[in-house]
Amino acid sequence: MAFFTVDRKKVEKSRKPRRLDCGERLYHAGSEGLAWRLQHGVIRLDSPHVDGERFASLAIAGDIVGCETLLFGAYTFSASALTHCELLPWPEGEPAIAGESLLASLAHAQQRAAEIVALRGGQAVERVLGLIRLLVDSDGQVILPMRQDIAEITDLRFETISRIIKQLERSGILNPARVAGVHATRSFRYVG
Repeated sequence: MAFFTVDRKKVEKSRKPRRLDCGERLYHAGSEGLAWRLQHGVIRLDSPHVDGERFASLAIAGDIVGCETLLFGAYTFSASALTHCELLPWPEGEPAIAGESLLASLAHAQQRAAEIVALRGGQAVERVLGLIRLLVDSDGQVILPMRQDIAEITDLRFETISRIIKQLERSGILNPARVAGVHATRSFRYVG
């Protein structure tokens, strides 16, 4: 395992908070850059393959993404915003606190990996509900990724996703909610 040195002056110049719109790329696999703490939103991580990129995982508020650049000098995955995102450069503050936050983030990421694996098997409606439960905030509000992203995350067809979301709306589990800057078909209040 090779460790890379980091040009601290170069890194410090780029250590500014970032805001991403839905669909905007944070970084590409193989490129150099910073690690980030996701403050708000959902990031999709894709792994490179011969035929393009494939869904690998999700990061949600509180997660650290891109920390592998500190060890390997480059990003392992490509990262794109599924919703509006706000990010801060990581690590923040004292090194001891940064180490603790990385360990906590890794523990959460391991749990989320198990949850994402569960989203790819079983009944279609349960897969979609599992993703919704993963993304819902403490106020019961959820901004869904684009239907095609949901299909790729849950390993279902686009048409199936559209049908299930309409079914959840009719049953009252998802209630449309207005969120500034978010398309009306993507923001809901979850009643589960």
